[in-house]
Amino acid sequence: MAILDVENLEVTFSKGAEKVHAVRGVSFAVKQGESYGIVGESGSGKSTVLRAICGLAPRTAGTIRVDGEALILPLTSAFYRQVQMVFQDPYASLHPRHTVDRVLSEPLAIHGFDDRENRVDRALEDVGLGQGFRFRYPHQLSGGQRQRVAIARALILEPSILLLDEPTSALDASIQAEVLNLLDRLRGERGLTYVMVSHDLSVVAHMCERLLVMQHGLAVEEMTREDLQARRAKEPYTQSLLSATLGYRADEKEKTE
Repeated sequence: MAILDVENLEVTFSKGAEKVHAVRGVSFAVKQGESYGIVGESGSGKSTVLRAICGLAPRTAGTIRVDGEALILPLTSAFYRQVQMVFQDPYASLHPRHTVDRVLSEPLAIHGFDDRENRVDRALEDVGLGQGFRFRYPHQLSGGQRQRVAIARALILEPSILLLDEPTSALDASIQAEVLNLLDRLRGERGLTYVMVSHDLSVVAHMCERLLVMQHGLAVEEMTREDLQARRAKEPYTQSLLSATLGYRADEKEKTE
């Protein structure tokens, strides 16, 4: 049985008489311990899917199940113990006036965890920062360090599922690999399940066993990592997405040479 099952998800944003159908009938299932990717161009609805799962976007139709249990709004604290999200921009996802210690301690207090001091220290060690970062403010951290704090905050409640919304796209290329390798290691050590949104097919090919391609709020095609690497795309949109990515890389290689 899938640990996360999304069936016919619909997300519609309304303002007066205007309506935007951001997600239209999207379905997919993610197995325990799997890393699942969602890709597509900007505006395809991929990030909205993650936000709908964790209650940050209005689900207007469809069913979302975690461990076989259908999610009913408002979501409970038990859900947030099991499912956490890492956002795209580490500069916006941390409160500028809160120390790292407060960022990590607050969810522990809300959910009634004990032994908070040791849990904060261990969370920092797990993401490669250490206790020396505990009382720093976000402006005293680099982008990569901020994203490590955001990952530590997501993991400190010991969830089984992480929703990753382009977790490296706001970082320098040299730092992206470090954060991706960190996420890969943590998944292996903790048996985590990932749902990762990205516009970068190379990131998805590195991190994910399967992926869903989206366009204009619709699910276009589901592929395996092997399909992606071999360019075995069935749908014209997926083929064009692969061609655009490979063409861009070829141009960059020529410039470098």
